[in-house]
Amino acid sequence: MPTLDMPERPHLDRFRRQARALQRAVRAGDPESLARLARHHPGGVPDVAGGLRLSAAQLVVAREYGFASWPRLTRYLETVAEHGWATRLGATPATGPAAEFCRLACLTYSREDGPARWAQARRLLARQPDLTRADIWAAAAAARPDDVGRLLDERPRSAAERGGPFHWRPLFYLVYSRFDPDVPAERVLAVARQLLDAGADPGEGYLFDALPSPFTLLTGVFGHGELGRQRQPRHPHWLALGRLLLDAGADPNDAQTLYNRMFEPDDTHLELLFAYGLGTGDGGPWKRRIGELSTPAEMLRVQLRWAVEHRMPARVRLLVEHGVDFRSPFEGDGPAWSPGDGRTPVELAQLAGDTAIAGYLFAQGAAPPVPDPVRELIAAAFRADRAALDRVRAEHPGAVAEARRSRPGLIVWAAAQAPAETVTLLAGLGFDVNAYGRGDAPVEEPWQTALHHSAADGDVELTRRLLDLGADPDLRDRRFDATPLDWARHAHQPATAALLEPVTTPPPSGAPSTDPTTGDV
Repeated sequence: MPTLDMPERPHLDRFRRQARALQRAVRAGDPESLARLARHHPGGVPDVAGGLRLSAAQLVVAREYGFASWPRLTRYLETVAEHGWATRLGATPATGPAAEFCRLACLTYSREDGPARWAQARRLLARQPDLTRADIWAAAAAARPDDVGRLLDERPRSAAERGGPFHWRPLFYLVYSRFDPDVPAERVLAVARQLLDAGADPGEGYLFDALPSPFTLLTGVFGHGELGRQRQPRHPHWLALGRLLLDAGADPNDAQTLYNRMFEPDDTHLELLFAYGLGTGDGGPWKRRIGELSTPAEMLRVQLRWAVEHRMPARVRLLVEHGVDFRSPFEGDGPAWSPGDGRTPVELAQLAGDTAIAGYLFAQGAAPPVPDPVRELIAAAFRADRAALDRVRAEHPGAVAEARRSRPGLIVWAAAQAPAETVTLLAGLGFDVNAYGRGDAPVEEPWQTALHHSAADGDVELTRRLLDLGADPDLRDRRFDATPLDWARHAHQPATAALLEPVTTPPPSGAPSTDPTTGDV
C-alpha cells in the first residue's frame, strides 16, 4: 500500500531526485532514511549502508508510491503523460466561447460541478449558437450531429484528436456533458455513432490528477460520485449510451464507475455491467497499462464489503448471484475503507448488527465465524439488543475494555449507521462521545465526531441525544477544521443548526466560519 501520495503533475525527474536524495541520506546514516529503507526494501538495511546503490534507492521510492519496482513506476509516469487529466482546468476560464462552453457544460469531478454551472453553459450557447460550427469538441458537448458530421468530413482524424479546455477527445465531451438534461436521445446517440465510426476509442479514459483509477467514458455515462446525484448526475440517456459503448468494446470492469455509484443503493449500473461481463476477463486495456490496478474479482470484493457494511441487501444478493466470493476473508492491500483485516463478509454483517444479510450469507453457505466476544458485544450494541449485551458482558468481563481499545471511534460509525439507542448504549459502556472517527466506513481514522455527522445529516433526535451525553459542540473536525454547526449549515440542515447555534461558541469577532468539504472560509 502506498505511503506517499502521487503529485498532481508527476515527472520522472522529480522521482529521480528523490531517489538520489535517499541514497545520499542513507549513505550519511540518516535514521529516518534508514527506516524508509528497512520498511520498503526487501533486503532491508545493508551491513554497509555507505555503499547503497542508486537502484536500491529507486526501488524504495517506487514502493513508497505503491509500485512494485522502479520500471513499473516509470511506465506509470509514461501513462500519466499520455492520459493525464488536470482537474484544476475546470476552475480556470477558457479562451474563446467554444472552449468556455465545453468547460461549463461538462462534469469535471471537482467542487465546480453542479446545475448553476450547466445553466451558464446553456446561456452561453443561447447567446452564441454558432460556437459549435468550427469546433468538434464543442459540437460533441452540445450533441449536434450536423456539425460533428460536417467537421468529420472535413477532418476525419479529428475524432481521435485531443482538444478543448480539458484536452479530451470529442467523444469524452459528449459523454461528460450535462448542460441539457432534456437533450434528445437521438442526437446523443447519433454523435456517439459518428465518432465511433470515425475511429473514437470506446475505452477512452484519463487519469484524474495522476491518480491510478482511470475515469473512462463509462464512468461519465454512469455519473455520481462523492458530491451526489444532484451535482454529478448520470447521463440523461445513460442506459442507451452505456449499451452503445459496451457494444463497441468498452470494458465493463470500470473501477471508477463502481466507486462513484457505490454510495447509493441503486444497482442499475451493476445490472448493465454484469450483462456485459463485469467480473470476468483480464481487466482490459487499463489493467494492461497499469498493472497495479485491481483485478475484476478484487473490484467486486470491495463492492461486496461496502454493501455488507452499509446495509444494502439487494446489492449483496446481486453480487453473490454473479459469483463474487462471499466466503473468504478480506486480505491484502485495499483502500483505507476496505482493509484486508481478515474478516469475512458474514462477520462484517454481524458486526453491523444486520441479521438479514448475515442470514442470507449463511443460507448461501458462508461458514459461521469463530466466536469472538468483542464482535458479539459490538453486534449486540448495533442491534440495540440490551439483553444480548448484558449476557456478553457477564460471560466475558474483558470484552468492553478490549472493544474500547480496538475501536475507539466506534461511536462515530454508530451515529452514521445504527439506531440512536446504539449511541446511548456505547456511551454507557464508556465509549467516548467526543471520539474522532469516520462516519462513512467502520475504520479507525480520526476525521470527525458523532456530532458532526448527526448535524450534517439533519438528525435532530440524535443531535440532542449526543449533546445530553456530553458531546462538545465546539470540537472541530480534523479535515476541514469545522464545527458541527458549520457542518449543519453547509448541508443546509436548519433544524440541527438551530439546535447547535445556542451552544456553540461563536468564532472571534470578524472571523468567518469554515466550509466543510472544502476547508474554505
